[in-house]
Amino acid sequence: MKRLLVIACLILSSCTEASAPDPVTIPPVSTPDPVGEVKYFGQLKVTDGKLTDSEGNAVMLRGVSFGWHNWWPRFYNTSAVKFLKSDWNANLVRAAMGVDPSGAYLENPEFAIEKIKAVVDAAIAENMYVIIDWHSHELYPEQAKAFFVEMAKTYGDSPHVIYELFNEPDYETWEEVKAYSEEIITEIRKYDPDNLILVGSPTWSQDIHLVAQNPILNQTNIMYVLHFYAATHKDYLRDRAEKAFQDGLPLFVTECAGMQATGDGAIDTASWTAWLSWMESRKISFAAWSIADKEESCSMLLPAASSEGNWTDSQVKPWGEVVKGALEKNLQ
Repeated sequence: MKRLLVIACLILSSCTEASAPDPVTIPPVSTPDPVGEVKYFGQLKVTDGKLTDSEGNAVMLRGVSFGWHNWWPRFYNTSAVKFLKSDWNANLVRAAMGVDPSGAYLENPEFAIEKIKAVVDAAIAENMYVIIDWHSHELYPEQAKAFFVEMAKTYGDSPHVIYELFNEPDYETWEEVKAYSEEIITEIRKYDPDNLILVGSPTWSQDIHLVAQNPILNQTNIMYVLHFYAATHKDYLRDRAEKAFQDGLPLFVTECAGMQATGDGAIDTASWTAWLSWMESRKISFAAWSIADKEESCSMLLPAASSEGNWTDSQVKPWGEVVKGALEKNLQ
């Protein structure tokens, strides 16, 4: 629901008579600038290596990733998604469906799909974009194919939906990840010809230089995933990303944070600011990690936080406040 700012205008008038003193000069009432609205760009596409709207104008999505659904399912609900838009100004959420740990998709697919659909349906209703994330570090091609076919059949008509095929390949080669991705892309495109598809890269989605040398061909609306944790990944990874970007590789940061790659430790403000400035200057979309209440610095909420949003300042951890600040640019 779009938020409207109702501005009351005060009309001042005065009547004077010959015998009355000169009227007091009253300065004009200043009209405040209207509050912005969280942006929705309609059908997304990739144009000349950049994310654009349907008319080819470069756009940028800014949002957050939920933590693994099997460990933090309590946040996978309509109210939390609504609050992330209305209070945090996110126009993107990422539903991180755990694949192989205990209680995850391979063990309990019905529960996993229930949680993912709750977030996806809420995002569509709120005119937000949503990443359906196959949150795995290993290849499960047949299971992934079946899952994404179901998602494409269900959501292929909605321009809000984005498919992320492989969260973080760890020790697979790019050739293995590429072949896996091409198979799943073929299946998705049978039911969804145009929504955005995100392809992971080796070494926890950081070896994008290998992807730039040998990208997927003959497919449209494909982007490649980059992940970083600012206290660990500094100039060397940003330089690698910049080179890939300059080579025309479409990049999308589906997971990032300001601390160590372990997800813990102090926020490296200088490195995070450098990364954020780089993403903003290149209009590279991002989802910050994560909406969870784990005892680590990259989880944005404390255990006292409600499952359904309405989080007070005292329930949001420092990293959550940093991310909220970054998301305010969705109002500009």
